[in-house]
Amino acid sequence: MTTELIGRARAGDGEAFRQLTEPYRRELQVHCYRMLGSLQDAEDALQDTLLAAWQGLGGFEGRASIRTWLYRIATNRCLNARRSASRRPAREWDMPEVEPPEPTRLGEVVWLEPYPDALLEGAIEVPLGPEARYEQTEAISLAFVTALQVLPPRQLAVLILRDVLGFHASEVADMLDSTIESVNSALKRARASLQRRQPPSDGREPPPAPDSPSEQALVAAFVRAYESGDLDALVALLSDDVHLSMPPIPLEYQGRDVVARLFASIFGSGRRVDLVPTRANGQPAFGAYLRASTGIRHGTGLFVLTLTGERIRAFTRFDNSVLPWFGLPRSLPSR
Repeated sequence: MTTELIGRARAGDGEAFRQLTEPYRRELQVHCYRMLGSLQDAEDALQDTLLAAWQGLGGFEGRASIRTWLYRIATNRCLNARRSASRRPAREWDMPEVEPPEPTRLGEVVWLEPYPDALLEGAIEVPLGPEARYEQTEAISLAFVTALQVLPPRQLAVLILRDVLGFHASEVADMLDSTIESVNSALKRARASLQRRQPPSDGREPPPAPDSPSEQALVAAFVRAYESGDLDALVALLSDDVHLSMPPIPLEYQGRDVVARLFASIFGSGRRVDLVPTRANGQPAFGAYLRASTGIRHGTGLFVLTLTGERIRAFTRFDNSVLPWFGLPRSLPSR
């Protein structure tokens, strides 16, 4: 069947090409997202990949599978994008009536964007090679994708292809026009960098299962606290080492005390929002709608929670430009 489709596609049959590549489209988009940290950039890289595959099908020799061949093209398109990237620029603090406390540090990955769970369906239940080290759900989490972004491009590609997708070193060397020795060396350096970047998970409780009663209870408690501006109730839900970030605003806060001061400033300004649930990166998320005196509630951003046990260990706020990706409106009518 595949041979027949390749023959028809080589003869210019667009529908045959679509049938050949469509089964891999979603997983390739996730691959591009892991490499680029941006849904928009990932979609651009995916389109470039499919165009290059269409134009280069005559050179496909069949030494690897169509899937592996597409991963080769996608990886190299992403590497090119990383090298020439005009990444999303950092933005200024955007709540004029709120004075934020001094940040713990300035974030590096201001271009990070969330990935809608609706696009993950069928994209992370993919066949993994025997050498994969990460669960696909872990490897789409915001913490993991953020940590990937600070790796040098080649190390990033090797780590994803080897440890996330489980391709053999020889396959990765072929994809990158490299040697097995070079791939193994890059992988060793990437693993060491990632280990330094990611918070240690020793002794940390795993997050509750998605949509489980424990997750639902924690999420409901967060919504009650945040919508009512109940600072004490909100702070009680945070882990001691909670981390708050707001890409593309580069301010980052680490630790319950300083995060509590930020929320105290936001709540103290009188800002109140209504939260509409969704999911991003396999995690609970919410469209945030600022209540206005007119009654209309304007979309002000997207909140994504990272959970551990019965606590929130990270809070990531994205700007309102991402709301349409989640099927969320720009504003809500008066209640």
